Amino acid sequence: MAVAIIKKLVRLVILLFAVSLLTFLLVSMSPVDPIRAYIGTDMLLVSPEQREQIEAYWGLDQPLFTQYVQWISSILSGDFGTSLIHRVPVTEVIADRFFSSILLIVLAWLMSGMLGVVLGSVSAMKKGSWLDRVIKGYCYLLLSTPGFWLGLLLLMVFSVWLGIFPTGLSAPIGMTTGDVTLLDRFYHAILPALTLSIIGVSNVCLHTREKLIEVLNTPYILQARANGYQGIGLFWRHGLRNMLLPAISVHFASFGELFGGAIIAEQVFSYPGLGQAVVDAGLQGDMPLFLAIVLISAVFVFVGNWIADILYLVLDPRLRKGGKSS
Repeated sequence: MAVAIIKKLVRLVILLFAVSLLTFLLVSMSPVDPIRAYIGTDMLLVSPEQREQIEAYWGLDQPLFTQYVQWISSILSGDFGTSLIHRVPVTEVIADRFFSSILLIVLAWLMSGMLGVVLGSVSAMKKGSWLDRVIKGYCYLLLSTPGFWLGLLLLMVFSVWLGIFPTGLSAPIGMTTGDVTLLDRFYHAILPALTLSIIGVSNVCLHTREKLIEVLNTPYILQARANGYQGIGLFWRHGLRNMLLPAISVHFASFGELFGGAIIAEQVFSYPGLGQAVVDAGLQGDMPLFLAIVLISAVFVFVGNWIADILYLVLDPRLRKGGKSS
């Protein structure tokens, strides 16, 4: 176990190094001028000498390699720099928006996972029936549905027409941070989370269906049918555990897709999370904030896959014994 943990940590370090280097180079080649983004509309009032002073202050007058080394050194010491947009430390911006994004992604992840497994299981157990065809058609339709269009549709129906949910933001307007309750946060996150979960159901459902169909065609399932197991009893005793492994793998691998989808959902619902922050940082040349969020996203996806590996060990005793899972 200790060796496995060390290997995972080494892979994480290599991943973060590769992501940081590639992202830094891409941001450096971007046509967006960070100095103009920092100064804003007063750019015409800044003289060339003042611009040079600002570049020297932020270290932008140094070669790219030097800038990268200085940035990595600062991160290793716990300093992610100062946001050029918000004029506060990057850690404060991320801390302010982190909970909103995590709440949104976790809600969407749980809803899509549970609904995907249930629909996939029902579809497999009823293979070839009208119910199976309806579920597959529903999944194929969702796979071709743009996330922003679905978000706008839900916003129009449930917020504008019915007035059930708020039209945006992560908390009621006019309330201070201290007065906002956890229930308020959940209430404002339901509609964007529902948008993400509806889109995310398809992959989990279709993978669950295919794997359960394979399980139901195995010899031990045929033996179980001969012993009198049918319907929910057959599924619960022999099918559930065997099809959970691929379902878990697919679902945990969707962390990256959920984060990408959260960016769109946060834009549609004006939801102030990390997704909206990374868009603003990219468009306005806020390199410290953009790079920090990209690294956090990489860690988030890596940890999700790591949890999937741990659950593999819990669900499949053969892996704990050093055997190979079929």
